Amino acid sequence: MLLTLGLASPAAAQPPARPPARPAPRRVLPPLPPEPPISFRPFVSGAENAFAAVETFKTVFGKSYGPLFGGGLQVAFHGKYYVEVGASRFNQTGQRAFRQNGQSFGLGIPLTATITPLEITAGYRFRPRRVPRLRPYLGAGLTSYAYDERSDFDEPGEGLKTRHAGLVGVGGLEFRIHKYVGISADAAVAHVTGILGQSGISKDAGESDLGGIAARFRLIIGR
Repeated sequence: MLLTLGLASPAAAQPPARPPARPAPRRVLPPLPPEPPISFRPFVSGAENAFAAVETFKTVFGKSYGPLFGGGLQVAFHGKYYVEVGASRFNQTGQRAFRQNGQSFGLGIPLTATITPLEITAGYRFRPRRVPRLRPYLGAGLTSYAYDERSDFDEPGEGLKTRHAGLVGVGGLEFRIHKYVGISADAAVAHVTGILGQSGISKDAGESDLGGIAARFRLIIGR
């Protein structure tokens, strides 16, 4: 009996076995607030456009990029799909130029060009659950460029005033700083032919696309 008690005492002193560890509970994200069925969202915009006709713009204006300012209206449906109409304006004064033997030369004759793009696009706004304030978006549509070129030394009929249509694609990110206020940054790519490349330095340089790539910033009012 003493031998039995001696053997049983160490076993009784052992700590009880630990229960198996439970997995950490998964974090459940709160549901996103509902979006209105339709929302009207006016905006103002500013952009820096790098024109596709690099040689033409560098010779005439001294650089191949320039600012555009404008605004428009976006209509969103359930916070996802959207249709947008926007317009902007570029106005720059440079000089008339010509190209010979692969080199471009300015003539010192003042020239003012005004470009007014009008865009109609449609797209989709994503809504990440983890960062609901950020709204990435993608869109595409049609654009129409009005082009007006004038010089103080033009004879009657020497100026150029025309309009041609093209295609535009856009992708960017909107940040909601308030329930009714957002700011966005995006990149837009436009392709517009039929205006340049018909005569003058653009024809000599073989450049026919008036579009390009624009970095755009917007202030948006509305949900």
